[in-house]
Amino acid sequence: MPHTEIEGHRLSLSNLDKVLYPATGFTKGEAIHFYASIAGTLLPHLDGRPLSFLRFPDGVEGQRFFTKHVPRGTPDWVTVHEITVASKTPMHQVFLQDEASLVWAANLAALELHTPQWRVDRQGMADRLVFDLDPGEGADILDCRTVASWLRDRSAEDGVTLLPKTSGSKGLHLLAPIERRDALDVSAYAKQLAREAEDALPDLAVSKMSKDLRSGKVFVDWSQNNAAKTTAAPYTLRAKERPTVSTPVTWDELDAADSADDLVFVTADLPPRLKSYGDLLAPLLTGPGSKGGSVRARLPKAQ
Repeated sequence: MPHTEIEGHRLSLSNLDKVLYPATGFTKGEAIHFYASIAGTLLPHLDGRPLSFLRFPDGVEGQRFFTKHVPRGTPDWVTVHEITVASKTPMHQVFLQDEASLVWAANLAALELHTPQWRVDRQGMADRLVFDLDPGEGADILDCRTVASWLRDRSAEDGVTLLPKTSGSKGLHLLAPIERRDALDVSAYAKQLAREAEDALPDLAVSKMSKDLRSGKVFVDWSQNNAAKTTAAPYTLRAKERPTVSTPVTWDELDAADSADDLVFVTADLPPRLKSYGDLLAPLLTGPGSKGGSVRARLPKAQ
């Protein structure tokens, strides 16, 4: 079994040739290499946030394992904290705070990394606002773009700057850095804007969760602001046919896209994008509780 040493920690790497994405032949070794190569950009977005993993030890077509508790055999140098919010009883979760921990998780075939909108030092107090735009049958990411543009302009009226990224699946995520607020307040604000989007774009946007309302429309999922919910992290792999990545994009890129395929990014696309654009979601990392000091938006109370 091959080994590697990262930051003074010795890791055993297993089954590096195992194909995790059969349609493309993408292997576990390639997944590990991808995460190691973008660690410097990804890790700040995971800093202080408990991880929920989606593991695929037999590949994306095999059984998946949702892992929220600390996996058996976790090395003692991996950061673990007790989580008391959004759970009836305290639990312990993993925090990926360094490259060694990230590679350790990738070696478990933890392809998807999901985090809440709050950090462990202030559990349940969100420092990010998120909208998950999910297209129903007959709609696509270009329809999400129309709804996203409306939400961008509406939120700007409240001094909130939304930043887009692809979900890595079918839709878009919109995130904004905010002053820390109770997740219940943030969720209420997001729900209000989702309802306003539905009123403004009745043929395209829907704010209700019922799936039978989504055909040909875009569900504006405001619920991921709930303290118990998580969202796919920036730059995480997604378990789709190809090794797609949840990728930050510019509003100009969204506007210029002629087809849904123009907004699909795989692992090979990320290094040149990072070289050209840097981290487009860097504004999420500034303000209280993180490095930097720019002002975060103060959300108004929901009406």
